[in-house]
Amino acid sequence: MKKTIGFREVVLLTFFLLCLVSGAARGSDNTSVVLVVDTARTSGAIDLTRYALGQGGLSEQPMILDRADQIGQLHPRTIRLFVQEYFDLYPAHHKFHWTTLDRAIEAILATGAKPIMNLCFKPHVLYPQIKDEIVDPTDYGEWEELIYQLVKHCNEERKFGIEYWEVANEGDIGESGGCPYKFTPQNYVSYYRHTVAAVRRADPQAKVGGPALAYFKSPLADALLDAAGQGQTPLDFLSWHLYNNDPREFWNTIDYMKAKLAKYPSLEHAETILDEWNMSLRDPVLNPAFQPAFILETTLGFYTKGLSRSSYYHIRDYFVDATTFSKFMSSQGTVFMAHWWNDMPQYDGLYDNQNRLRPAYYAFKLLSLIKGDQVPVAGTNSDLNALAARGGPWVNVVVWNFPLEGSGNTYDATVQFPSTTRGDVRVVRLNPDNPTNNLEQISNGEIAGLTQHPLRLTLRPYEIYWIEVGE
Repeated sequence: MKKTIGFREVVLLTFFLLCLVSGAARGSDNTSVVLVVDTARTSGAIDLTRYALGQGGLSEQPMILDRADQIGQLHPRTIRLFVQEYFDLYPAHHKFHWTTLDRAIEAILATGAKPIMNLCFKPHVLYPQIKDEIVDPTDYGEWEELIYQLVKHCNEERKFGIEYWEVANEGDIGESGGCPYKFTPQNYVSYYRHTVAAVRRADPQAKVGGPALAYFKSPLADALLDAAGQGQTPLDFLSWHLYNNDPREFWNTIDYMKAKLAKYPSLEHAETILDEWNMSLRDPVLNPAFQPAFILETTLGFYTKGLSRSSYYHIRDYFVDATTFSKFMSSQGTVFMAHWWNDMPQYDGLYDNQNRLRPAYYAFKLLSLIKGDQVPVAGTNSDLNALAARGGPWVNVVVWNFPLEGSGNTYDATVQFPSTTRGDVRVVRLNPDNPTNNLEQISNGEIAGLTQHPLRLTLRPYEIYWIEVGE
């Protein structure tokens, strides 16, 4: 007996076929790739912890102390510290006050990092008029003695072992950069020479540099390089800042600064330090998956371009006390600082203003695992990247999708290992949407099982996976 298909069955069958077609279409939009993690070989030592952190110049309080153990798990080698006027280091002529600054330094040391000391303070007794364009103290001899005593206190009396001393912060733009200095190329070089002479007198092994530029093409850098290249003053590192949503812009600045240094043979050993960086803070990308992937992609470029160090800005968002800043900034500068940090939404920190952890923290956690002997990964492309390292009995692999052009593609990645690889394999996804457990375990099993069940990952734009092989 022939059975007639009713209208309901036709609708259900049509819906089923449409689902199949839709699913096939979606699948066909994905790009298939094979990533080969060659655990049988290594390609030299790697340690990405020199691409580290900084804390904003916002308060005399040790802003990161209550999170020192968590920050320590990122293993930063350095944390940049603003030596700002709120520490009140020089309250009167020939009187020194170190206690408050010591607490901030001790908070950094508690993480296992060493400070990069950014010198950007103006004692009232040497700068009685509040104006960022006044950059020379009333007495350079007294200024040098203050700097000498500061370095001596830190490295002789307290034995903090501080290596890097940076002269001024964003002095090419003045108070809008958060510090009360606005230099010309000529007076920056003069100020720099006096300051580093005092640093080196207290500690001949100290590394000195600057100018910590807001704009990397500022002529302050040219003037400093000319003076240092002619042997008029020491320069151990060249530093600058950038906030941008395109990682390539950061990489271009590295090429630009290295080309400048290359003009001076005597500066061939000078380091390059990008010691404030983040996505654009005026036009931030609010997709929660963007910032962690942006950190990975940008840092990969730091490594391949040979950047010496970096300081991600910053660890913790923090409110400012306008009364405190009014003691060393103009009324306009104080209003700007209070409005920017207290009223405007902030997206800088690994912790927000309520001290809540952001997913960006886990990007640095994953970068900290790329330490030991680098393991080559084949099959990556301009969007899909990976880093891998063998450290002890583990091989850690971090894979991410960061489209540099357009909205990007979704990749279906098959991850393969040499047939001789033995042990367990764990797969973890960085899920920025989870209110807790941002590192979300996807699977855990034996490598041998991959023969029957290959390891396949689907990476949408800005998606991140961590694979741990325990041999």
